[in-house]
Amino acid sequence: MTSATLSTPVRTPPSAPGARPAGTRSQSSQRGYVRTLVVLDTAVLSLAVLAGYATRFGDAVPRGSEIPYVVVAPALVLVWLVSLKALRCYDDRVLGYGADEYRRVSGASLRLAGGVAIAGYIFDVGVSRGFLGISFAVGTVGLVATRFAARKALHRARCRGDGWSRRVLVVGDTAHVLELVHTLRREPYAGYHVVGACIPDALLAPVPQRLSDVPVVGSLRGIPEAAAAIGADTVAVTASGELTATRLRRLGWQLEGTGIDLVVAPALTDVAGPRIHTRPVAGLPLIHVEAPEFRGARKLVKEFVDRSAAAVALALLLPLVALIALAVRLDSRGPVLFRQTRVGQGGREFGVLKFRTMVVNADALLAELVARNETNGLMFKMRDDPRVTRIGRLLRKWSLDELPQLVNVLLGQMSLVGPRPPLPSEVARYDGDVARRLLVKPGMTGLWQVSGRSDLSWEDGIRLDLYYVENWSLAADLTILWKTFGAVLRGRGAY
Repeated sequence: MTSATLSTPVRTPPSAPGARPAGTRSQSSQRGYVRTLVVLDTAVLSLAVLAGYATRFGDAVPRGSEIPYVVVAPALVLVWLVSLKALRCYDDRVLGYGADEYRRVSGASLRLAGGVAIAGYIFDVGVSRGFLGISFAVGTVGLVATRFAARKALHRARCRGDGWSRRVLVVGDTAHVLELVHTLRREPYAGYHVVGACIPDALLAPVPQRLSDVPVVGSLRGIPEAAAAIGADTVAVTASGELTATRLRRLGWQLEGTGIDLVVAPALTDVAGPRIHTRPVAGLPLIHVEAPEFRGARKLVKEFVDRSAAAVALALLLPLVALIALAVRLDSRGPVLFRQTRVGQGGREFGVLKFRTMVVNADALLAELVARNETNGLMFKMRDDPRVTRIGRLLRKWSLDELPQLVNVLLGQMSLVGPRPPLPSEVARYDGDVARRLLVKPGMTGLWQVSGRSDLSWEDGIRLDLYYVENWSLAADLTILWKTFGAVLRGRGAY
């Protein structure tokens, strides 16, 4: 998702012996969440080890074995938990957002499995390979699945505002503060709740309308006092000409011992984590941003996966496709398939295929409905469009009308995952930024599909498409495909 890039929050140490950070509800909730994860991980690993033992030995005690599994099993669980802790799988910097949490959990499990295998070989310990293999396989999958479920629960709690979010004081120039506030509010599940702002002209200029519900509590000269006054536990600093490197360092010193985290939000947006690398040079943290890739080996793999998956899907779904074609034919007069000119990669036009869901003279009726357009951009969307047929409404709800696009994928005109394929009339009105959507192939599904579909505004749809173009990866494609099934089953935003 598009977001201002927040650096890792760093808790400042106490400035003097005996200084006690002030606890906050969000910090207490975070500690409770970590404790819950430890309990869940312990339960999952215990069940995994039991599953490994039961699968390998059943309910019998292994005969002729010098290995005391009654000791080995609990020891394996304990060492596994220590490995998770050692690789910082309980660090609040990775919990609840991004893929790093899952990578650390699976990485800790794989490293432990390798270490146990090497230790067993070196010391000639005859622990059953079947027991270990099943335990590690079940445990790794169980840990990732449990973290996913716990994250969903955490996101729901944050969206409800139950004290699970950081209370943030945003600091910087007015325009950058507005942008950061808007970004953080767009993704409340990230856990940053803005409670106040400090801007250079706080006492001279009127409060901007978009900040009317965020109190401007001071200027840039009394940030620690302002944060303490409103109960903030995080100070998020965005771009400001007045906040030089020296003043920012001094701000960190001033926050020592207060329990308030300092977060820096650089003027860098729409860049995914894997493309960002921080390199300290002469005490200055330089942020290196990798250029997006539009060719090379990854693109060839994507092409192969797209066409192979499309061929398999068409073969498996052929009976369903035939049934839908018959239903469309019997429901209303006109062709079964609807072919519409769209613009693909590099501005090349092609005919996108769909099952017909509207009456045959839908384009002629469009002029009468333009005034009822429910979007604020170039697209026409109408929740109760009278041009949609009875079977068409059902097909749209479950996105079954888009199944013929598998043929477009086979022909290399589309991808399984990508931006929404635009109309030529839309492309003709693109500005420079929006035209970057055409750097990759359009997709049958994408971030727009799993983030609200037709309920999204034009601006949000463009933002998501551009984010995908800049940051696409094979792992992201698999995640989007997985989320697409849930979005289709829920049927929200489809009309």
